[in-house]
Amino acid sequence: MTSRAPHSPPPPPPLPFPARVPFIDSLGLELHHYAGGRAEVCVNLDAAHLNSWEVAHGGVVMTMLDVAMALAARSGHPNDNAVATIEMKTSFMRPAEGQLRATGVMQHMTPTMAFCSADLHDERGQLCASATGTFKYLRALPSRGKLKKPGAHPAADAPSRPPPPTENDPLP
Repeated sequence: MTSRAPHSPPPPPPLPFPARVPFIDSLGLELHHYAGGRAEVCVNLDAAHLNSWEVAHGGVVMTMLDVAMALAARSGHPNDNAVATIEMKTSFMRPAEGQLRATGVMQHMTPTMAFCSADLHDERGQLCASATGTFKYLRALPSRGKLKKPGAHPAADAPSRPPPPTENDPLP
């Protein structure tokens, strides 16, 4: 990682994410702001985040933009409801290197949807990518006939499976 530009202040200490997402954990993303329809997510790039050009992989950039928008949508909801990405459009302006910061803003919400935007800057403050997205508010996800709460252990909500059919069972 290169040194920080003098005009770019260090990010505040990380906050806990509102729900555990193992994929986000594996990328090493840190939450630095989460309130009032706004969110900021940062990462210090390492070798696992890079593509063959040795700059941030587009999947890392898109994930950061998606997470920043989803958290902005969630933080703007009165019940802090979880969200699912319905659609997302990303524009890449320049290669992203060093410490990256994605800021998401909820632009509009309805009772069931949020419309958001996000920008991703490098440690020099340069805009590297931007995105817009639509998010659906969820209370729970249907999972094999039962509702699964975000962050819940999968085995806790999994329905019991029926016994396997035998040769004496009638065909459906």
